[in-house]
Amino acid sequence: MPLSVDCYLRMSLVRIVSATCCLIGTTCLAAQPGTTAWRDGSFHIERKGIVERSDVILQKPNLLPQQAMPLGNGRLGLAVWAENGYTAQLNRGDTFPLRLSPGQVNIPSLKRLTDAPDYGARLNVYNGEFEEHGGGMTATTYVAEALDVMIIDVTGADPKILQSAELTLWSPRQPKALVNGNSGALAETWLDDKEAGASGETFGSLAAITADGNDLHAEKTSALTVKITFHSHIDGSFRILVGSPTWRGGDALASASTLLVAAAKLSTEEHRTWWHHFWERPGLMKLSSADHAAEYLENLRTIDLFTAAAESRDKLPGSQAGIGDLFSSIRDSHKWGPSAYWHWNLRMQVSANLGAGLPELNDSYFALYRQNLPNILAWTKLHMAGRPGICVPETMRFNGRGYENETWITEAALNCAGDSKPYYNARTISTGAEVSLWVWQQYLFTGDRKFLAQNYPILRESAQFLLAYATHTPDGGLHTFPSNAHESKWDVHDPTTDISAMHALFPAVIEAATILKIDPGLAAELKKELAHLPVLPRINLASPNVLTVANDDSAGTVIAASYDPAAETHNSENLGLEPVWPYGLIGDGGPLHAIAVRTFMARPNKNDNDWSADPVQAARLGLTAEFKSSLLALTERYQTYPSGLASFMGSEFYVEQAGVLADALQTALVQDYDGLVRIAPAWPKDWDADATVAIEHNGRVNLQLRKGDIITLGIDAGSADAIRIRNPWPGMRVEIVDARTNHPVVSATDGPVIGLKPVVGHSYLVRRAVAEGQPLEFKAVSGTPAFLPKSLGSRAIGIR
Repeated sequence: MPLSVDCYLRMSLVRIVSATCCLIGTTCLAAQPGTTAWRDGSFHIERKGIVERSDVILQKPNLLPQQAMPLGNGRLGLAVWAENGYTAQLNRGDTFPLRLSPGQVNIPSLKRLTDAPDYGARLNVYNGEFEEHGGGMTATTYVAEALDVMIIDVTGADPKILQSAELTLWSPRQPKALVNGNSGALAETWLDDKEAGASGETFGSLAAITADGNDLHAEKTSALTVKITFHSHIDGSFRILVGSPTWRGGDALASASTLLVAAAKLSTEEHRTWWHHFWERPGLMKLSSADHAAEYLENLRTIDLFTAAAESRDKLPGSQAGIGDLFSSIRDSHKWGPSAYWHWNLRMQVSANLGAGLPELNDSYFALYRQNLPNILAWTKLHMAGRPGICVPETMRFNGRGYENETWITEAALNCAGDSKPYYNARTISTGAEVSLWVWQQYLFTGDRKFLAQNYPILRESAQFLLAYATHTPDGGLHTFPSNAHESKWDVHDPTTDISAMHALFPAVIEAATILKIDPGLAAELKKELAHLPVLPRINLASPNVLTVANDDSAGTVIAASYDPAAETHNSENLGLEPVWPYGLIGDGGPLHAIAVRTFMARPNKNDNDWSADPVQAARLGLTAEFKSSLLALTERYQTYPSGLASFMGSEFYVEQAGVLADALQTALVQDYDGLVRIAPAWPKDWDADATVAIEHNGRVNLQLRKGDIITLGIDAGSADAIRIRNPWPGMRVEIVDARTNHPVVSATDGPVIGLKPVVGHSYLVRRAVAEGQPLEFKAVSGTPAFLPKSLGSRAIGIR
């Protein structure tokens, strides 16, 4: 039925296309309170203000290394704190095998600033810089985008006072300390030739310092330190530049000079331009609740996006073992063997980047496995009895070898090795499938066929290995033994991780091979073997005996870690929930939902580690209360640093807890992991949200929620691929209209699933097909910069 003229005019006057209105012959209902950010076919969000809500505020100087603020350009990272006036540690992710720091910078003359009674500071995540002020001085630190150079801009200095800055290393480092009159450098190279699995390659570190000031002079003050002295310009300003590029030897002074000269020509806006463009890309969130907990979690998610961009844009991932290596403030100390990557501690970051609409931040993750494919093939053949394909080591050196070199074990542990004694990941054989499934998810989100073709060999070789490792029983079943249920159960029969891996991977490989028109023989074999895969193991909480599917409705039946449920447990993991996430075999419906919910409720390790996937898995299962409680519990347990980063083991900054948090928030708001878009499947009614979440096929969902009610719901179509949406208002009639023209594209239906065939670049509004009163007034999603530290229970972002 057409809209009345009055109704149409009111809609035009308020310029809002998302609201329903009066139909001819009906009576208008009372106007609903609230606003909408939809206007002229677009979802309007003031990105600068929303991002700046998450700035980290310091009301007193961060004097301790544990209070350092993180900065980076994806290749060069910094930790900045106020010890002795000013201290910053430089870090790179390519100084293998020990990830040695290029050095620390000390500026004692800035004590006038940091000791001032009016000191204050801000980690400005929108600009990508750390701003300090006090005693009439300011200091702004950032990392250039185009070049691997940190820059400190200072104003308010006394031109009569001699300024100084030192670049230093520490024992047992053995750099060459070099000067050329107006700059100094520390350069060191070493061989990767001592650890098990050593590459034999040369690595190194180079850092060089200079300044833009008057009377500049550089000198070597010790074998580990170079120092520059200078006066500020007459207006009290000066700039210190510290460059630290990739270094594997050569003419250190020449390389340093070239880098610093180029950096001196950079505009002061160069790095800001990059960050401002970056913040145009992710789906942002504005969250609120009466107790401010939702806003605190929003801030941590934004900080996660910031740190991901600051550390994840090099040739290989910047994080290993869940640690923000590029933000280290403790010299060369590392808890975990820094030459290896732990997949378990990367996966939440990959997932969070996808949901945020930042798939490019996963490039280094995929490069780690794609570029090492020949080495992983060789490793598998050598250590897995000549089998074809790849067994991807769960803990894998940067050169693709499955050695875990830890200081507390006398002999390096082997991963993916039939010739190893039983150990945590000696026979964890599911990692290759999980890497492959992230390749597949990235393709589904982006539609990038070139990416799929480049990375398809990982899928193929992972499937080939699983086929080669598994054996058939007389009844035709395909089984794995001996195999680890990740780190928890060693050398057991049919781990849940293996079963989940094959059930999820085989269909993905079949579909990828079909798209790429290759490997028809492999696709046919995988299709045949799908019928022979075992079901997930079940046990009753009161008995260790393995049960059958017929017992699924029994009150105590849960998913076990393997078909050997009595096997000794070696780590605090909830492997019965791996089919929920990351493997995506069980969601918030279907025949396995009830047993998965029981498995979650009875999980042995509740909120037990900073990498715990509890809130993500709760959201996947539609468990709103458990999503909320586990997210808050993990944050209050592990987010101990004022930067927003977490502590776990040792004194390093961990990024994995924020990665879990970011992924969980996105998952509770919008899910699209199996071709069905679910809206707010686990969102608490007392948390309001204005949010954008990425979905498959380059799409985005823009959602506004108030007290559990959907105010507006829109979809930006990034491709012409069909979109299936679960009815956000179950049992009610729903329609979809073009967001710009208000023209219906899907007629009203009360079905459980709504299909949309979009036009690329168009936006669509999903709404109830009933009269709901006057249209909502337009108001863009906006925010104001943080001006105080934030707190959540005993935790804080910033320093009071």
